[in-house]
Amino acid sequence: MEGDCLSCMKYLMFVFNFFIFLGGACLLGVGIWVMVDPTGFREIVAANPLLITGAYILLAMGGLLFLLGFLGCCGAVRENKCLLLLFFLFILIIFLAELSAAILAFIFRENLTREFFTKELTKHYQGNNDTDVFSATWNSVMITFGCCGVNGPEDFKFASVFRLLTLDSDEVPEACCRREPQSRDGVLLSREECLLGRDLFLNKQGCYTVILNAFETYVYLAGALAIGVLAIELFAMVFAMCLFRGIQ
Repeated sequence: MEGDCLSCMKYLMFVFNFFIFLGGACLLGVGIWVMVDPTGFREIVAANPLLITGAYILLAMGGLLFLLGFLGCCGAVRENKCLLLLFFLFILIIFLAELSAAILAFIFRENLTREFFTKELTKHYQGNNDTDVFSATWNSVMITFGCCGVNGPEDFKFASVFRLLTLDSDEVPEACCRREPQSRDGVLLSREECLLGRDLFLNKQGCYTVILNAFETYVYLAGALAIGVLAIELFAMVFAMCLFRGIQ
């Protein structure tokens, strides 16, 4: 009877680690896609050290989970105590790190509000100054998503640094201008008319609404996936310890 339970535990351990293996492969794939995607994410990521660090962390976490899943599968099939103990310790560290990240994200969620982004944009945006990481990132976002400012073109009426640098001659930055096609390599419909604030030649929708609509579905999906991964990791740790104790 004890042998049957141990065998069942072993196969359950293998199944859970197989899911961790697949989860790691998915994260690795997403990380690679973010780094090489030709539709604009690469520009946004490359322009911001924080985002590029996040992309590398995603790649590292995906690779680590990929290897850990493989390690857990081997430890379960071979019934190797050393592999199982190493797997448990590594998966525990990852579990605690992910839980800490989720708690920090909840605590600092107010930094993702419309008001926060509006305040930062009007305070720090410098127009076409690509040497400034903040401005270059915003320019990439506005060009990629075909939007203007946080709420719309009116945000730049209160952008003090932008107004100072353009001597109040431009109503909006060039990144707000409509292009054909809407990409960094696209041709401006009319740069002069756009900079004067003519509605037909600029993108009027704010980036906050555009990006929120674009990623609303994926945010809930990512949240559900994160909860699922945490649950799988928790069960994997329990099975690893049970299997470890059951092996003679």
